[in-house]
Amino acid sequence: MIVARVIGTVVCTQKDSRLNGHTLQVVEPVVMATQKSDGKPLVAIDTVGAGLGEIVLVVSGSSARQTDATTGTPVDAVIMAIVDCIDLDGQRVFEKG
Repeated sequence: MIVARVIGTVVCTQKDSRLNGHTLQVVEPVVMATQKSDGKPLVAIDTVGAGLGEIVLVVSGSSARQTDATTGTPVDAVIMAIVDCIDLDGQRVFEKG
């Protein structure tokens, strides 16, 4: 799984019909301890209604096609959770809101 921040949205008027009804979000991987940028942005299908700036969990590869919303869909990355908090070594390093 990848910890990432939602930084944008992609809109496509022409796309595979299996993607209809799905929101495409641009996510940027982040360092778990600091939430600072840690890689190139990627596009992921949003299955949980994540918003701009939220920290999310992303799965990629064949795992991205194993959610209820993406089975049989041509996807390589999916947002499958919105992070409420992150605790590392007994210390809270992130809390939503």
